[in-house]
Amino acid sequence: MLLVAQGIPADSVRAVVRQVFGRPEYEWVEASRGHWLRDLFAGFRDSLAQFSENHPTGARLLFWGLLVVLLALLVHLGFMVWRIYKATVSAARTPEPGAAPVLLDAHRLLARAEALAAEGRYTDALACRFAALVRELDRRKVLAFHPSKTPAEYVHEARLGGTGQASFAGLVTRLYRHVFGGEPVDETGYRDFGAAAGALLHHVVSR
Repeated sequence: MLLVAQGIPADSVRAVVRQVFGRPEYEWVEASRGHWLRDLFAGFRDSLAQFSENHPTGARLLFWGLLVVLLALLVHLGFMVWRIYKATVSAARTPEPGAAPVLLDAHRLLARAEALAAEGRYTDALACRFAALVRELDRRKVLAFHPSKTPAEYVHEARLGGTGQASFAGLVTRLYRHVFGGEPVDETGYRDFGAAAGALLHHVVSR
């Protein structure tokens, strides 16, 4: 080294170097490789903090707006759960007031579905037709009916084989789309659903 060559002891040089680089501004930290999602969150958090500092009123309005959106999502989720219960449980019970709830068999559910279709209530008829299918599959020991189960749970439970399982899953997808998703269904759609349900039952018999 130049300083050593000039007659300065090496121990003194090392001591000075350690003293200089021991200061806080020269603290050595191993840089960690950041994750893009963590960096994105950190940037979003900093932006919110800056926005809150520069626009406190706007920040409060943003908070309450997001709270309203969250409450609306929770209400929508509750409504969807209620519709699932109504379509899969209430459709299988007698509507007589004051009477104890009685689960209908597949034959009576089919009759009720046809009556609803005759009134033009195809969405309700489709839900009732699915309930009839579930009751019939239960009778044939393909699945176990229970009022608390959802249509998706029946798909995972049913023992129908590859082709039958796919057909049953397709029926449940259509059920969710029309009954829970609000997509309109006409008489043709209802009849197609019934035909697919009948084909699935024929598949069960022919296995």
